[in-house]
Amino acid sequence: MKQPQLSGVSRALALAGLAMALLAGPATSQDLLKSFEERTTVHTLKNGWTFLIVERPVVPVFSFCTLADVGSAQEVPGITGLAHMFEHMAFKGSPNLGTRDAAGEKKALEELEAAYQAYNRERLAARPDSAKVERLLAAFRDKQKAAAAFVVQNEFDDVITREGGAELNATTDTDKTRYFFSLPSNKTELFAFLESERFLHPVFREFYEERDVVQEERRASVESQAVGRMMEQFTAAAFSAHPYGNDIGGHMSDLQSFTITDAEAFFRTYYAPENLLTVVVGDVRAQELIPLVERYFGRIPARPGPAPLRTVEPPQIVEKTVVLEDPQAQPFYMEGYKKPANTHPDQPVYDAIDDILTGGRTSRLYRALVRDKKLAANVSGYTGFPGTKYPNLITFFVTPAFGVQNEQVQAALRDELERLKREDVSDAELARYKTRAKAQLLRQLRTNVGIAIEFAEYQNEYGDWRELFRSLDRLEKVTKEDIRRVANQVFQKSSRTVGMVVHKPQETPGSPQSSPAGAARTGGGAR
Repeated sequence: MKQPQLSGVSRALALAGLAMALLAGPATSQDLLKSFEERTTVHTLKNGWTFLIVERPVVPVFSFCTLADVGSAQEVPGITGLAHMFEHMAFKGSPNLGTRDAAGEKKALEELEAAYQAYNRERLAARPDSAKVERLLAAFRDKQKAAAAFVVQNEFDDVITREGGAELNATTDTDKTRYFFSLPSNKTELFAFLESERFLHPVFREFYEERDVVQEERRASVESQAVGRMMEQFTAAAFSAHPYGNDIGGHMSDLQSFTITDAEAFFRTYYAPENLLTVVVGDVRAQELIPLVERYFGRIPARPGPAPLRTVEPPQIVEKTVVLEDPQAQPFYMEGYKKPANTHPDQPVYDAIDDILTGGRTSRLYRALVRDKKLAANVSGYTGFPGTKYPNLITFFVTPAFGVQNEQVQAALRDELERLKREDVSDAELARYKTRAKAQLLRQLRTNVGIAIEFAEYQNEYGDWRELFRSLDRLEKVTKEDIRRVANQVFQKSSRTVGMVVHKPQETPGSPQSSPAGAARTGGGAR
C-alpha cells in the first residue's frame, strides 16, 4: 500500500525529529540521508551542467547555490586575482540586463578594450615612452566614459530585489566560486533566466572600474593590515610550488594589468557548463523545474572543461618561518603543518584534533593558553588552510595577551601538540567532538541556503552529495588511537611553517636599532 504523503510542515517536523534522534544517538546518519534522498533529484543537461533539486516545501521560498569549480588555485602568474574579479563581473548583467543599447555598448566595449590594450603594452614595455603612455591613457579614459554611457547600473541586483529576492551574494576561495540568492517559490522561471543569462553571455561592462574596486579591497584586507600581510607571506612560504601560495585577492601588479581579454579567456575555460553545478532547495517541484532548467540553461553550448591542475607541492623538508615587524601592530602567531587533502580518509581525525585543541572554551589550547596561563586573548584552528581540494595545512592562530611575546605562545602551543602525540585524549573529549560535529552539520541543514551550499560543496569535492551524511559515519569511527597516530604523523618540525607579527617600536634617528648592524640583525621573510 502506498504510504501517505507528508505535508511540507510534517516533513520539516519529521526531519527535525531525525536530527534530534541523531544527536541523541539511536538513529544513524542513514536515516537523515534517506529523508533527503526521497526528496532530491539529480539532473544533468546535455551540455554537462549538473543540477540537484531538493524539495523542501516548508515555506513558499527557495534558495540555490551555483558552484564553479575554479578558484585562485587555477590562476597563473599575470592573472592572479582573476577568479575573484570574475565573481564581481558576474553581477554586471548580460546583453539583456544592464544596458541601454546592447549593440551600441558592444561596439563601445570593443573600442575600449583596444584602447586599453594599446596603453597596457606601452606601459609595460621594456623602455616605455612616458609621453606616449599619457596619450594612450587619455584615449582609454575617453573610451571608458563612452562605454559608461550605455550602462544601467545594478540592474541585475535590482531585478532580484524588486521580485522579492534576498541573500544575494557570492564568494571566491582557493578551490571554488559560489553564487547564491533566494526567491519566492513562484519565481522559478525568473531564477532560471537570470542565472543562465549571466553565464550564457556575460558582458564585461565597467570592468576597469570594478578592477579598481578589487584593488581597494586588497589594500584594505592585506596591505593595510599587518596580519593580512603576514598571512600572505605565510602561505607563500608554506607552498613553494602549488598555487595555494597565491593570495586569493591576487598580486597588486596583476590587478593593475589584467584585461577584459584575459577575463573572457578565463570565463571560456573555467565556466564551461561541465565545470558548473547548481543546487536548488525549497518549495520547488523537480518535475516542474527541470523543463525550465532545460529551456534556459540548455541554451548554453557545451565546450571542453579545464584541464586538471598539474602542479603538485613537493614534500616539505625544512621548517619555514616568516616574521613581519610592525611598529603599530600587536603580536600575532600562527603555525601550520602539511596534511593531505580534505577528501583523505583521515580527515575526520584531523577535524577531531582541531576540535579537541581549539573547539571552544573547553578545548585544550583555550584552557592552557587563555584560561590557565593567561598567555593569549584568543586561539583558533583550521584543518583546510588555505584550501581543501589539494594537500593543505592544519593551522593554529593565536592572539597573544598584552605584553606576551610570540615565543611564549609558541612554547605553550607546542607543549600541547607534544602531549597529543604521547597521551590518549579522554573519552569525554572525543565524545564532545562527535557531538559538536553532528550539531554543526545539523545547523547547516536548517536553512535552504545552508543545504544548497553544503550539497554543492560535497557534490563538487566528492562527486556525490551523499558524502555529507556519510561523513557522520566516518567521524563516529574516530578513535583515540587514530588521534595519536595522526598527531605523530603531522606534527613534525620538517613540515611546519610559522608566521609571526612582531611589535617593533618605532625607531628614531641615531638609535642602535636604526644602525646598519641593527638592521642586519632583524629577522625577515616578509616584505
